[in-house]
Formats: sequence, structure tokens, C-alpha cells
Amino acid sequence: MSLKILLADDHNLLVEAVSNMLNAMPDYEAITTDTLNGALALLTEHGDFDIVLLDLKMPGMFGLESVQKVIRTAGDGKVVLFTGMVDRHFLNGALDLGCKGLIPKTMPLKSLDSVIQLIISGQVFVPMDTTGVGADSFNKDHDLSDKELYVLRLAADGLTNKEIARGMDANEVTVKMHMRSICKKLGARNRAHAAMISRERALI
Repeated sequence: MSLKILLADDHNLLVEAVSNMLNAMPDYEAITTDTLNGALALLTEHGDFDIVLLDLKMPGMFGLESVQKVIRTAGDGKVVLFTGMVDRHFLNGALDLGCKGLIPKTMPLKSLDSVIQLIISGQVFVPMDTTGVGADSFNKDHDLSDKELYVLRLAADGLTNKEIARGMDANEVTVKMHMRSICKKLGARNRAHAAMISRERALI
């Protein structure tokens, strides 16, 4: 019986490469989605995924709160973060929630099979260098909260304050406060400048 894998990520080229590789192997069936809502819907409708590879920056993702939603909806499925550098505090929080580890996007595709088998066997996989000095200093460099990163991503995608507020179940004044804080922390002149800086630093 093949292992059913949900690949939840909005990086199209990477998703295509990973899903094609997995589906070409007899032991795997990979299904993809590019939003948090899409992932939750698939997990609800087809609650038999063995592994969920979860990107932290796709649309709808809102820090540990979203990770927890996926873990709860996945049931017996093993949720693994599928991302680049991640803050040690965030990773520990995800592991405490029941996450089964982290697979870096920089990992060679040929290594993915052995890592998946390791996780299926019940072990937690976290590469030693993923949360090293680089990741910690990277996070301290911007010091943005999960909510601020969420607002920043939506603003960079061109959403208005009103649209962002609706997505956060908040009001426009709250969004404006977040944007002011974001600009101050990034040293940005305005939201467009903040979006430019965040892309240069790979924050979003």
C-alpha cells in the first residue's frame, strides 16, 4: 500500500519537482495544494494522509496557530514543516504541538525518501544545522511577530488594509498599527518599501 502525502506549498516549481519524484515511485501518492484552506479542506475530505509537508509561508499561514490547525485536522497523519531557515523558538513550539520535524527545502530530492521513511517509523527529524546561528540571527534581525509577518505578506501581495483586516478578523486601525510597527522594525519608509526589504531578506 502506498503512502499518501499532502504537499502544501505555494512554490510551484519546487512542488512540481517533489510531487513528480514522489509519484514516480511505487511507494508514494502525492497530492498538492498551495493554501492553508486548501490543505485543511483536503485533510477534512480525505482524512487518510500519512504525511503532510507543510510550508510556513503559503497563503493563509499564520504562525503556530495555523500549524496547530493542520496538526489537529491531520488526525493520525504526521505533519512535518517544509521550509528553509526557521527560528529555534518557533520550531520548538511546533514540535511541542505534535509536529514530527522539519525538512529543509534545500535538502537533495534523493534524500527525501529516507527522511519520510524515518518519520513514518515514528521518529522526529530535525537537521542539526537548520536552527543554528544563522537562523537565530536571521530572526533577531527583523524581530517581527507572527501577526506582523502575516500582515506584511498580505500587504506585499497587494491587499488593502481593509482586506487584510477581514482576513485577520480585525479592524483597519489594528492593521495600520501593525504596518507602522513593521516599518519601524525594518527601517522602511512605507509599506511598499517594507515589502521590498522583506523580499530581499526572504522574510516572505
